[in-house]
Amino acid sequence: MYLIRKFLTKVVHISNLAIFIVSLLLIVSTAWLIMLVERETFPTFFDGLWWVMTTVTTVGYGDFYPVSIGGRLIGVFLYLFGIALIGLVLGKIIEAFAIYRKRREEGEIMYKGKNHYIIIGWSQKAKYAIREMINTDKNIEIIIIDELEKAPILDHNIHYIQGNASERNVLEKANIKEANTVLVFADDKIENGQLTDGKTLLIASTIESIAPEVYTIVEIMEEIHMKNFKYMNVDEFILSHETISSLFVRSGFRKGISNIFSQLLKHAEGDDLYYIPTHSKWKTYRDAFDALLEKGATLVADRDQLNINRMLDHTIPKDAELYVICDSESHQRILEEV
Repeated sequence: MYLIRKFLTKVVHISNLAIFIVSLLLIVSTAWLIMLVERETFPTFFDGLWWVMTTVTTVGYGDFYPVSIGGRLIGVFLYLFGIALIGLVLGKIIEAFAIYRKRREEGEIMYKGKNHYIIIGWSQKAKYAIREMINTDKNIEIIIIDELEKAPILDHNIHYIQGNASERNVLEKANIKEANTVLVFADDKIENGQLTDGKTLLIASTIESIAPEVYTIVEIMEEIHMKNFKYMNVDEFILSHETISSLFVRSGFRKGISNIFSQLLKHAEGDDLYYIPTHSKWKTYRDAFDALLEKGATLVADRDQLNINRMLDHTIPKDAELYVICDSESHQRILEEV
C-alpha cells in the first residue's frame, strides 16, 4: 500500500507534457508491435491503432482481437498500464479545463483579441450597458475590469479581468492598446462625488498614458470636474446626475417624453438612432435627407450638429458622420445600398 501511495504521489507531480508524450509513444508502439506479432489479424498499422484505442478507452468493439500468446500478452499489458495511463491523460485534460474555467472566473487570463470594448467598474449601470451592447451587436467582444473576486457575468464573448483599473498591468491584461472603446463607469460605492470623480480621473489618466488613440468615454458625477478630464484628453463625458435630472424635469413638464428618449437609447424598442455612411451621390445635406426619407429614415444630425434642417443646402464634408432615426429593417436596407 505504501509503494502504491508513493507511486501515485510521484505520478501527480509529473508534467502534463511528459504524460502526453508517454501516452502517445505507448499507443504508437503497441499498435506497431501488435501489427508485427499478428500480421494476419492486424494487416495494417491503422488496424493495430484501432484495436489499441478501443482497448485503452475500454470500448472494446470486438471487431479486432489478438489470438496468439504474444498478442494476448500485449493486450494484458494494455489492460494493466494503457488503460490507467489514458485515464490519467483524460483526468489531466478535465483538470486543465477546470483550472482554465477557474482562472477565467477569477479574471486571471490575459485577453489577446482586438477591436473589443472595455467596461471599467461593475455596477447595475454596467450590466444594462452590456445588455444594450449585445442587443446592438451580438458578435461584440466585451471585457469587464473590476476588483470583484469572481466575474459578475461571463459568456463566450464577455470576459473578465480582475484588478485595479488605474494600474498599468491590469489594463495591459485587457489588451487596451488594441481596444475599440473604453467605458469608465463611476464607482457608485463611493458616496462623495468628488472622490468618485477623482478615482475616475486616475483611471482615465492611466488609460491615456498607455493607449491615447483608444476612444475613451467616462461617467462624471460633478460638471465642475469636466475641465480636468478634458485636460487628460478624454474623448467623451456622460454627466450622470445631470442627465437623469434633466430627463425627470422634461418628463414633468411634458408627460411621456421619456418614452421618446427610451426608444432612441434602446435598440430593443421602436425606432432608433443609427449611423449612416455617406453616399457618393449625396453632394448636399438635402440630397441625403431626401434619399433617406424615401427609404423610411429621417436625417437628424451630422456628428453633434442637430440643425440639419437649417443647413440642407450646405455641402456634406468628407469627414461627415450622419445619423438618422428609423427602424432596424430600414437601417439594414440603407446599409445594403450605400
